[in-house]
Amino acid sequence: MLTLGIVNTYDKIKVLDAHYRAIARAAPICHAFGFHLALFDFPFKMTAEELVAFVMDKTTIGESGSYLKTLYETNHLSVFDLPKKGFQAQFGEIVITTSKPDPKKQIMPVQIAEEALRNRSFLFLVGLGRKGLPKELFGRGKYHLDITCKGLSLETCTAIGAIPANLSGLMANLETKK
Repeated sequence: MLTLGIVNTYDKIKVLDAHYRAIARAAPICHAFGFHLALFDFPFKMTAEELVAFVMDKTTIGESGSYLKTLYETNHLSVFDLPKKGFQAQFGEIVITTSKPDPKKQIMPVQIAEEALRNRSFLFLVGLGRKGLPKELFGRGKYHLDITCKGLSLETCTAIGAIPANLSGLMANLETKK
């Protein structure tokens, strides 16, 4: 299972446009490329079902949230507080997405694709906010992934699209070579 995990680093109390717009943008990407979507530390005090209805009411992105509804209905949407220690085990290995990977933890996209084809699960953490992922999360990730392989910093929604698209393409390419 491949999961795109978005960690809110914006306001933790007030719901902002950036929150529901990022969710609405991530949903069709996750649906298109077979990823689960996990949301961490968002200021929504509602169930996942209520969140889907809220997003559908607030935006036209992602066919007015219909892809988010599809993720929810197929159990591909999860909403959590930020764990104090480890992330949920069902998501597999934690992958920190960053343009500045620790050389000791760096993994290349093709390595992830190969392992995913062997049924290994990964949770790709992306920070939603100007500062990206909190630095304290970097130590929790077994791997660090620079999806560009060039040290280029991507805006959050660009990364949300690039990670699943790149990995899905690599996996499809590897499967055709078998």
